[in-house]
Amino acid sequence: MRVAMYYSNKDVRVEEMPVPKIGKGELLIKVMASGICGSDVMEWYRIKKAPRVLGHEITGEIVETGEGVKNYKKGDRVFVSHHVPCNTCRYCLSGYHTACETLHKTNYDPGGFAEYLRVPEINVDRGVYLLPENMSYEEGTFIEPLGCVLRGQRVVNLKPGQSVLVIGSGMSGLLHVNLARALGAGKIIATDINKYRLDAALRFGADDAIHASENVSRRVRELNENRLADCVIICTGAMPAINQALQSVDSGGTILFFAVPEPGINVSVPITDFWRNEIKIMTSYGASPSDLAIAIELIKAQRVNVKDMITHRLSLSEAGLGFKLVAEAKESIKVIIETWR
Repeated sequence: MRVAMYYSNKDVRVEEMPVPKIGKGELLIKVMASGICGSDVMEWYRIKKAPRVLGHEITGEIVETGEGVKNYKKGDRVFVSHHVPCNTCRYCLSGYHTACETLHKTNYDPGGFAEYLRVPEINVDRGVYLLPENMSYEEGTFIEPLGCVLRGQRVVNLKPGQSVLVIGSGMSGLLHVNLARALGAGKIIATDINKYRLDAALRFGADDAIHASENVSRRVRELNENRLADCVIICTGAMPAINQALQSVDSGGTILFFAVPEPGINVSVPITDFWRNEIKIMTSYGASPSDLAIAIELIKAQRVNVKDMITHRLSLSEAGLGFKLVAEAKESIKVIIETWR
């Protein structure tokens, strides 16, 4: 089978690998669509494990079932979660599924940018979801990223009517904007350094869009009845953006680090001011099974507009171009590899 092998953001090669052989309790999936995630082009994070087949936002068709598989059959259209929790450790039982060691160790074989992949038994048990009839393979690639966004907004307990500032209007930022609008947020403001993405933020639910070169905190006050934002969601690891976030949160508000800077970079926090004004800083990583299940329902009901976020549909042989588009972060939003295109 063909795979897109990642060596670096600028070196993605189409290579041949054997089709994985499945065992007891496993599934073989024919990958129909796989989204390129912003984390796929985080070179500092990915290159240390290169070469490898990336891709974790996949949908496909079951072409073979292993012995003992009862809940799925050949021909089923599915989304498959690459990381799954144990559901029994102290972290899972406390609701912190994405801190579970099992979640960080599980994955499918070899990765989403391949014609076929093997789903291990543990993933079959708790990470395979049937696609609704009205959901396309392409729309299904948004289940994982939307699940992550949903978890982030759940962690910060975003309430209807609260003002939201989204720092960075890439794929994740736009999903945060769109979801916040769907869940009844009040004033929604987005920032970016790219006009194309600022325009996209307005299309997907932001009330206002601020170019990051402006004085963001001052503009938020002007646009939000002389108040800073109740919730600030950071969707970029750029330090200037993080500093803008720290200056733009209102008293009693919350900052969510949905994205973070590279390892070794420390963030200086005006802790006395935050203490005095009861400002919270929180983080969010990944999605739990319940987040993914809710994401499916939101997409199915078209409460979140994912279809119009797709800007590029590429073949597996064009995966290198796809990585380039996502890494450059210019005039693309969602880039999807259609494996059999």
